[in-house]
Amino acid sequence: MVMSSTTISATVPRGNYLLAQWPQEELARVLPHLEAVELLKGRVLFEAGAPSPHVFFPASSIVSLIYTTHAGASSQVAMIGPEGLVGVSSLLGGESPASRAVVQRAGLAYRLRLNVLKEEFLRGGLVTHTVLRYVQSQMTQMAQTAVCNRHHSLERQLCRWLLQVLDRQHGHQELSVTQELIANMLGVRREGVTEAAQRLQAAGLIRYTRGHIAVLDRPGLEARACECYALLKPDFQRLLPQAVTETHATTSAAFAPVAVQA
Repeated sequence: MVMSSTTISATVPRGNYLLAQWPQEELARVLPHLEAVELLKGRVLFEAGAPSPHVFFPASSIVSLIYTTHAGASSQVAMIGPEGLVGVSSLLGGESPASRAVVQRAGLAYRLRLNVLKEEFLRGGLVTHTVLRYVQSQMTQMAQTAVCNRHHSLERQLCRWLLQVLDRQHGHQELSVTQELIANMLGVRREGVTEAAQRLQAAGLIRYTRGHIAVLDRPGLEARACECYALLKPDFQRLLPQAVTETHATTSAAFAPVAVQA
């Protein structure tokens, strides 16, 4: 469901690295169809098996792709922030997504009708190149996450997960997150997350209060994480633009921001 909200400042498509890399000609064709939306934490953008007519380009928001078994067990298979887009499987011809898309961190995103992006994608050029490069990165993330969940300790998984969130928060070192949510993302028991968080806090790496985690020592957290983060980080950085041009930063376009409660 979509409901109106207080107007947010979103007059230009800033904050998403994919959009920032598109040439002006391609971006100009898409701008009239982009809509700035405020994604509310915990809301479902689409369910597994239910095609969405839209794709989303997160700016300050973060979205988790979650796979749920028939028995009800769930685990995050990918995390999407300002480096990417949500709904790429539909863009590539998938009739329905295999996972559910849930907003993990509330914030701004840009919503675009799938058919508009498909038309631009089929033109080829830099739009196609950046999207395909992102698809390859997301596939790498999914594969590495599967290996990590199977072979690494919960504490090391937690370090990796926290660092991945930080990378998508534009420099913010605090996370608004509960242990229950982390447990659902990692597919483990909440008690295990509690014990791992306590050890990290005792080591001076994080400070945990109910519903909030502050990272106090990022280098220490990286040293404690499994090798999966070190392998994924260069791939994530490869998606970032060398520089966001002034032309993109000053593009004028009108949006109608709304709060998506889906």
